[in-house]
Amino acid sequence: MSGSTSHGRGRGFTGSSIPPKKTSLKPLHWVKVTRAMQGSLWADSQKQENQSRAPEIDISELESLFSVASASDGANKVGGQRGSKINKPEKVQLVDLRRAYNCEIMLTKVKIPLPDMINAILALDSSALDIDQVENLIKFCPTKEEMETLKNYNGDKEMLGKCEQFFLELMKVPRVEAKLRVFAFTITFSSQVKDLKSNLNTISDAAREVKESLKLRQIMQTILTLGNALNQGTARGSAVGFKLDSLLKLSDTRARNNKMTLMHYLSKVVAEKMPELLDFVKDLVHVEPASKMCIQLKSLAEEMQAVSKGLEKVEQELTASENDGAVSLGFRKVLKSFLDTAEAEVRSLIALYSEVGRDADSLSQYFGEDPARCPFEQVTQILVVFTKMFNKACDENEQQADAEKKKLEKEALKEQAAANSLARKEGVDALRAKLNIRNQKHAS
Repeated sequence: MSGSTSHGRGRGFTGSSIPPKKTSLKPLHWVKVTRAMQGSLWADSQKQENQSRAPEIDISELESLFSVASASDGANKVGGQRGSKINKPEKVQLVDLRRAYNCEIMLTKVKIPLPDMINAILALDSSALDIDQVENLIKFCPTKEEMETLKNYNGDKEMLGKCEQFFLELMKVPRVEAKLRVFAFTITFSSQVKDLKSNLNTISDAAREVKESLKLRQIMQTILTLGNALNQGTARGSAVGFKLDSLLKLSDTRARNNKMTLMHYLSKVVAEKMPELLDFVKDLVHVEPASKMCIQLKSLAEEMQAVSKGLEKVEQELTASENDGAVSLGFRKVLKSFLDTAEAEVRSLIALYSEVGRDADSLSQYFGEDPARCPFEQVTQILVVFTKMFNKACDENEQQADAEKKKLEKEALKEQAAANSLARKEGVDALRAKLNIRNQKHAS
């Protein structure tokens, strides 16, 4: 059947003149545009000269095709088809099909009734909803357009799909997405602050350990003595200290036999003359963890800024919810209690960060370095590499000493065996000589 555009068939109308409906028609569940953006096709179609472009529609034909079936129509249809199965009415789909499908999958993972879910959100109850569930709920908060569509739906709400019903429940809560984001922040806040404090304390502990290690200080003084001895009479000699990255050059200076480096020699001197310094790395427990890139002061500052911004969002929602009425009374009470504690925690965190920043700078200055050019991260990374190179040189020296010891023992055993063989031979020769003398006496 084709739609007629002539004036002769039924009642016709254009987009500019729509007559009242005589029968109820099935609605088109679109998202309507209420304000035409300048320059858009909708703004253009509003102009008087362009309204005639829409074709004239046969309203009678439209009503006959898209009218809502009456109860009597349904009864006649059933009566005319004996034994035919009565189809269940289909669910009304108002949300994009793919989004609705994904939303329903998400809801199967929450596994609590929708009213209980709303209560958990308003109570900020992390025992009912974990962080993953809350973050998924945030993803599936209804958009402004979806809310508008649902508000304009006047049909039976029981006929709506699970996604649509879920959206309707969320819409009962003012600014539900903002509340969910606040909820997510309250769940992760304690662990975020705990991790930040732990990382800041690691930096502070590392700086303190290095500055307080007498063993490391003696190792550094030994290196200074070795360097001045090698550089005596040159422009590099008579140094009062050296740049920290010079520690990594000890393995580049080789002995004449090309088998030993200055790092090997340093560890040899320490092992022979100051063996109590060999385990100096035990003084520096937090240096390697502090050297990790994940806890650079810059990244920690960014994390702290994120926490502060999250706290601002909490304050904003607390203020905004004053006008929500009874629905947000419990929410406001719980949030205010959280905010009182959280603000004190953040103030403490900011004070700790300032203190740790000073500790980090003081570590660079301890080695005579400019914190801007050789920051804390670089200092700790150099120290970690140096300790590993030193320990490796110690191990290689021990292996070399063991190999030489075994070689000497092998040579000693070889010499002993030769001496024993010679002694046995001399013993046999002496015995033969005695026997010859005895035989000569008997013969005479």
